[in-house]
Amino acid sequence: MKRFFLLLVIFFLAVFPVAAGDEISVETMPPSVIKTVPKAGDTNVDPSIKEISVTFSKDMMTNNQWSWLQYTPETFPQIDKNNIRYLDKRTCVLPVKLKPGKTYVIQINSQKYNYFKDKNGKSAVPYLLVFQTRK
Repeated sequence: MKRFFLLLVIFFLAVFPVAAGDEISVETMPPSVIKTVPKAGDTNVDPSIKEISVTFSKDMMTNNQWSWLQYTPETFPQIDKNNIRYLDKRTCVLPVKLKPGKTYVIQINSQKYNYFKDKNGKSAVPYLLVFQTRK
């Protein structure tokens, strides 16, 4: 577990370096995912849900830019990309159509595609949402 944590810190610093002398604070650090619906790792998701949501740790830019990304085409849900929206300054909603008994994988931001940004333009830490619908 300690090794995993150390690797996570190294990855975080490589992706989001902090310059010498920079103050580390909530304001200066990038936003991170604090909640998803459904929860990551859930294996009993109701396939009739119509939306997936992600909530960030900070107020985000809500100017219709986001990075809901495919891990693979087979594991990405059918989406209604014209109705993606923010509920408030921290929660973004992805309209979906899910199938029963299926595993879904959605990447939220990545090193290449990082359009989820806080109000100061800092990209959110990449997050992998994996869940499974019940049969």
